[in-house]
Amino acid sequence: MPSFAVKVIRSAFGVAEHVAPGLTGRAAFELFCRTPNPKSLSAGERRAVDQAVRFMADARRHRLTARSGMVMAFEFKPATGSRPVGTVLVVHGWRSRTEHMKSLIEGFRDAGYRVIALDLPGHGHSSGRRLNMAIAVDAVRVAAEWFGPFAGVVGHSFGGAVALNSAVGSVAGIEPIPASRLVLISAPSSMPALFEDFGRFLNLGPRSQVAVAAQVERVAGRPLEDFVGAAQLASMPIPTLVIHAPDDREVPADDAKALAAAGDHVKLYWARGLGHRRILYDPEVVTQAVGFVERKQKLALVN
Repeated sequence: MPSFAVKVIRSAFGVAEHVAPGLTGRAAFELFCRTPNPKSLSAGERRAVDQAVRFMADARRHRLTARSGMVMAFEFKPATGSRPVGTVLVVHGWRSRTEHMKSLIEGFRDAGYRVIALDLPGHGHSSGRRLNMAIAVDAVRVAAEWFGPFAGVVGHSFGGAVALNSAVGSVAGIEPIPASRLVLISAPSSMPALFEDFGRFLNLGPRSQVAVAAQVERVAGRPLEDFVGAAQLASMPIPTLVIHAPDDREVPADDAKALAAAGDHVKLYWARGLGHRRILYDPEVVTQAVGFVERKQKLALVN
């Protein structure tokens, strides 16, 4: 059952639809962009951070300057100590941070890659309390200017959508980043669908939903309907691996199917029984991701 505060917010947005839908849309968009306090961690999040202390100590920290403020980038050298075979960018999801990407980072380091991992704005050690696609893509742009080109870009959940939008250059005024391959893990396909779900949660009416879409176009320079991953992938033949769990309760498996249907350059691997977050720690998922960037095709890939 929704909390009392949520009930009040839903009621207020429902009334405001008839009074000031433009103002309602702007308020809803700002609420959508608001990130959790990175210092307020759940027990599981705190455990992941504590378990990664020694791992994070191996990273060189870079304070990058993006339009949103300071973005922390972590540079991990190859585990072998030899010259890197390439550079991989790793992007975490909403309410996450670099520590949660530990298994994937270690997998690529073991394969000889230098790994760059970002704490997205409003997350981890980066500044701010706001995040949207335009802000995230700008943060990736800065990382690409410093550390690119990338042999692969790996993103989880919202970070997968960020990786895709960064590669296709969907945000007006920001050039596509140089990336040879993409790995999208538990990634949503449709930003319009996300905003529709968010609008239903807030009890937004149709005019307020239109106002929210106008805010997206204002900050990203393109209409909301342009942010559909399947269509983006269809227009950009970069080799892409989609990894998804059929039992994912946060991002439906249909999103993975939609992405995989974009063309023959997209491969799909079903990580069965791993949900939305456990998927990040599975050894076979790591093997699939690293092997795809290494261009070692795996028989387990299924379209």
